[in-house]
Amino acid sequence: MSKQIIQTPNAPAAIGTYSQAIKVSGGETVYLSGQIGLDAVTMQMVNGIDAQIQQVFLNLKAVAEASGGSLKDVVKLNIFLTDLSHFALVNEIMATYFAQPYPARAAIGVKELPRGALVEMDAVMVIQG
Repeated sequence: MSKQIIQTPNAPAAIGTYSQAIKVSGGETVYLSGQIGLDAVTMQMVNGIDAQIQQVFLNLKAVAEASGGSLKDVVKLNIFLTDLSHFALVNEIMATYFAQPYPARAAIGVKELPRGALVEMDAVMVIQG
Protein backbone atom coordinates (compact mmCIF):
# COMPACT_ATOMS: atom_id res chain seq x y z
CA MET A 1 0.00 0.00 0.00
CA SER A 2 1.28 3.43 -0.89
CA LYS A 3 0.06 6.56 0.80
CA GLN A 4 0.27 10.19 -0.20
CA ILE A 5 -0.04 13.02 2.30
CA ILE A 6 -2.52 15.72 1.27
CA GLN A 7 -2.02 19.25 2.51
CA THR A 8 -3.57 22.55 1.43
CA PRO A 9 -3.34 26.08 2.81
CA ASN A 10 -7.07 26.43 1.97
CA ALA A 11 -7.99 24.40 5.06
CA PRO A 12 -6.69 24.78 8.60
CA ALA A 13 -3.20 23.42 9.15
CA ALA A 14 -2.98 20.25 11.20
CA ILE A 15 -2.69 21.15 14.88
CA GLY A 16 -1.39 17.79 16.00
CA THR A 17 0.19 14.58 14.84
CA TYR A 18 -2.02 14.01 11.80
CA SER A 19 -2.36 14.93 8.13
CA GLN A 20 -5.25 16.80 6.53
CA ALA A 21 -5.87 13.73 4.38
CA ILE A 22 -4.22 10.54 3.17
CA LYS A 23 -4.66 9.17 -0.34
CA VAL A 24 -4.00 5.43 -0.53
CA SER A 25 -3.27 2.72 -3.09
CA GLY A 26 -3.88 3.86 -6.65
CA GLY A 27 -5.11 7.27 -5.49
CA GLU A 28 -8.79 6.37 -5.50
CA THR A 29 -9.50 6.28 -1.76
CA VAL A 30 -8.89 9.34 0.39
CA TYR A 31 -9.37 9.59 4.15
CA LEU A 32 -10.07 13.16 5.26
CA SER A 33 -9.20 14.05 8.84
CA GLY A 34 -11.76 15.66 11.08
CA GLN A 35 -12.41 19.32 10.42
CA ILE A 36 -13.71 21.84 12.92
CA GLY A 37 -14.85 25.41 12.32
CA LEU A 38 -11.39 26.96 12.11
CA ASP A 39 -10.81 29.66 9.51
CA ALA A 40 -7.83 28.53 7.40
CA VAL A 41 -6.30 32.02 7.27
CA THR A 42 -6.66 33.14 10.88
CA MET A 43 -6.71 29.68 12.52
CA GLN A 44 -9.47 31.08 14.76
CA MET A 45 -12.79 29.39 15.44
CA VAL A 46 -15.73 31.03 13.68
CA ASN A 47 -18.60 32.07 15.94
CA GLY A 48 -21.86 30.18 16.31
CA ILE A 49 -23.14 26.81 15.22
CA ASP A 50 -24.34 27.99 11.77
CA ALA A 51 -20.96 29.48 10.92
CA GLN A 52 -19.09 26.46 12.28
CA ILE A 53 -21.12 24.00 10.20
CA GLN A 54 -20.53 26.11 7.07
CA GLN A 55 -16.80 26.38 7.83
CA VAL A 56 -16.48 22.64 8.40
CA PHE A 57 -17.99 21.95 4.98
CA LEU A 58 -15.71 24.58 3.39
CA ASN A 59 -12.68 22.99 5.05
CA LEU A 60 -13.69 19.49 3.91
CA LYS A 61 -14.27 20.84 0.41
CA ALA A 62 -10.78 22.42 0.32
CA VAL A 63 -9.10 19.18 1.41
CA ALA A 64 -11.21 17.15 -1.03
CA GLU A 65 -10.15 19.43 -3.89
CA ALA A 66 -6.49 19.29 -2.81
CA SER A 67 -6.84 15.50 -3.04
CA GLY A 68 -7.98 15.72 -6.65
CA GLY A 69 -11.66 15.20 -5.92
CA SER A 70 -14.69 17.07 -4.65
CA LEU A 71 -17.45 16.68 -2.09
CA LYS A 72 -19.41 14.66 -4.66
CA ASP A 73 -16.76 11.93 -4.21
CA VAL A 74 -17.50 11.57 -0.46
CA VAL A 75 -18.89 8.11 0.26
CA LYS A 76 -18.90 8.29 4.08
CA LEU A 77 -19.33 11.28 6.39
CA ASN A 78 -19.07 11.22 10.18
CA ILE A 79 -20.59 14.13 12.09
CA PHE A 80 -19.75 14.82 15.72
CA LEU A 81 -21.95 17.31 17.59
CA THR A 82 -21.73 18.56 21.17
CA ASP A 83 -25.51 19.16 21.00
CA LEU A 84 -27.60 16.78 18.89
CA SER A 85 -30.40 19.37 18.71
CA HIS A 86 -28.26 20.99 15.96
CA PHE A 87 -28.64 17.93 13.72
CA ALA A 88 -31.55 19.42 11.74
CA LEU A 89 -29.39 22.48 11.00
CA VAL A 90 -26.57 20.19 9.82
CA ASN A 91 -29.04 18.51 7.43
CA GLU A 92 -30.23 21.87 6.12
CA ILE A 93 -26.71 23.18 5.47
CA MET A 94 -25.47 19.82 4.17
CA ALA A 95 -28.14 19.95 1.45
CA THR A 96 -26.39 23.02 0.02
CA TYR A 97 -23.09 21.10 -0.36
CA PHE A 98 -24.29 17.61 -1.38
CA ALA A 99 -26.77 16.24 -3.90
CA GLN A 100 -28.26 12.77 -4.25
CA PRO A 101 -27.00 10.16 -3.97
CA TYR A 102 -25.91 11.35 -0.53
CA PRO A 103 -22.97 9.74 1.24
CA ALA A 104 -23.44 7.18 3.99
CA ARG A 105 -23.39 9.04 7.28
CA ALA A 106 -23.24 8.79 11.04
CA ALA A 107 -24.12 11.48 13.57
CA ILE A 108 -22.63 11.13 17.01
CA GLY A 109 -23.24 13.19 20.12
CA VAL A 110 -20.05 13.94 22.03
CA LYS A 111 -19.27 15.73 25.27
CA GLU A 112 -16.68 18.08 23.79
CA LEU A 113 -14.47 18.69 20.76
CA PRO A 114 -11.03 20.29 20.23
CA ARG A 115 -10.78 24.06 20.64
CA GLY A 116 -14.33 24.22 22.04
CA ALA A 117 -15.81 23.39 18.62
CA LEU A 118 -19.52 22.63 18.42
CA VAL A 119 -19.19 20.35 15.38
CA GLU A 120 -16.53 18.23 13.70
CA MET A 121 -16.74 16.10 10.56
CA ASP A 122 -14.45 13.64 8.84
CA ALA A 123 -14.98 11.81 5.57
CA VAL A 124 -13.91 9.05 3.22
CA MET A 125 -13.76 9.80 -0.51
CA VAL A 126 -13.50 7.50 -3.51
CA ILE A 127 -12.28 9.43 -6.53
CA GLN A 128 -13.60 8.08 -9.82
CA GLY A 129 -10.79 8.01 -12.37
